[in-house]
Amino acid sequence: MIAASYRRPRLLLLLAALLLTLSSAPSALAATVSSGGQPAGQTAGRGSSARGAEVVGVTQVAERQVDLSVRSAALGGRTVKVRLLTPDGWNPADRRQHWPTLWLLHGCCGDYTSWTSRTDVARTDSLRDVLVVMPEAGWNGWYSDWWNYGQGGDPAWETFHTEELRHLLEHDWGASSDRVVAGLSMGGQGALLYAARHPGMFKAAAAYSGSVHPLLNDESVDRIMGYFAGQGDDPRRVWGDPVAQREVWAAHDPFHLAKRLKSIPVYLSRGDGTTGPFDAPGTTSDLEADFNRQNQALAGELARVGAKHVTTNFYGSGTHAWPYWERELHASLPTLLRALGVPA
Repeated sequence: MIAASYRRPRLLLLLAALLLTLSSAPSALAATVSSGGQPAGQTAGRGSSARGAEVVGVTQVAERQVDLSVRSAALGGRTVKVRLLTPDGWNPADRRQHWPTLWLLHGCCGDYTSWTSRTDVARTDSLRDVLVVMPEAGWNGWYSDWWNYGQGGDPAWETFHTEELRHLLEHDWGASSDRVVAGLSMGGQGALLYAARHPGMFKAAAAYSGSVHPLLNDESVDRIMGYFAGQGDDPRRVWGDPVAQREVWAAHDPFHLAKRLKSIPVYLSRGDGTTGPFDAPGTTSDLEADFNRQNQALAGELARVGAKHVTTNFYGSGTHAWPYWERELHASLPTLLRALGVPA
């Protein structure tokens, strides 16, 4: 989405000035935009429609927090939200500025607001020099272009994130090509999938309690199929049948993509599903116990293929819960920010 050079900087500056003016007042600001993603009255430029997505709304939701409403061809023309946690001095009108970017991916049953509503990410000082991108990925989208009985099409979350959204952010919203990615649970799987399936796109990846080897055994397969069916969907829509479409499944299983992760820093963490320091007495988690086994298998496979930059924090007691993921985000930030060349 690139407008004529003599018009775009001035008009984007107006938008940025409006956002910055209201940054000290967290009350929501709705910015009406045209179909090209610009403020009303501005002509749509080249790029966004060619990439299949366009920004159709901008809302200031809190200090340094801006929500983009993005209409996506990969999602069948639907509009979804992307939350940006903006760095100090962020000004999308200044086309000379490009900020290193941390993509934070939510888990199943969450959404683009999860990280800011459930953790202290917005108050983390080491992220004030980084553009944090928190995209919507569907209640159970699994960071995949769904198989859909071999027909593909909507939803294509991987295409939306790695192609459409990436180009929008880098053309118009101050993102640079220096990126790292992290996520929890379903988002942990997504972080490793995107890093492996798009070599060079991310300089480091972190997975907290991630679903990192769904083909580990029948229990793991049955569990993820249950999530695939969680909103009344046919679970085979996502990756097909785990036997008949095993190649599709393996192509979305980080364990089977370990060789593609060996050249970048990878951070893996998980509990073992037993009662931990952030849990009520007697709390256990079969899901975390499953992901414990999956992460152990992936760590072993990364070692086997010669990965030299793997950090594991297999911390023992702990369930599938936000206090652990907030702690692990902070523990992994030195690895992630070092890959971006940003002080932790």
